[in-house]
Amino acid sequence: MRKLTTHAALAVSGFAVLLAACSHPPLPPPASQRVSPTAMVEAIRAARVDDKSVVQIAPLRDPAVDGFLDKAHADEGAGKYKDALAKVDEALKLSPDAPDVLQFRAEIEILLENYPAADADAQRAYSLGPKVGGLCASNWQTVLEIAESKNDAAGVADARIRRDACHKAGPIRM
Repeated sequence: MRKLTTHAALAVSGFAVLLAACSHPPLPPPASQRVSPTAMVEAIRAARVDDKSVVQIAPLRDPAVDGFLDKAHADEGAGKYKDALAKVDEALKLSPDAPDVLQFRAEIEILLENYPAADADAQRAYSLGPKVGGLCASNWQTVLEIAESKNDAAGVADARIRRDACHKAGPIRM
């Protein structure tokens, strides 16, 4: 009887080891679940704060565009991201090639978790906008955040290099 109990215990132990060897470790959650869209937008906006680049571009435009943008910012602050997006779209009807408005739409699209549209808007904003300064850095930080959400290490590295190239120090004056 002892022999039978010992063999049964060994068989159960062996089966448990076999099951453990066949199992896979749990997969990490997708990056989009690890980093909130709000944190992504905060990082994007931080990329342009206190930029010390030589050139800063401030566009002149129709005051109605600024009216739509003010309302979009208010909607964003209230968590009404779809309403904010609708107002940004209205602003873009009046000024379709405004890189700062395109970048703002990219940020709202991230809050709505529409990453392909956000990536396209950030890259279009870069192609239309300045190649130095805070807006440029925000464009590439957007691309970087999206690449991180897809676990795209090469995309992250490329976007980081491009973002850092946006910051050009002015001449030292004595």
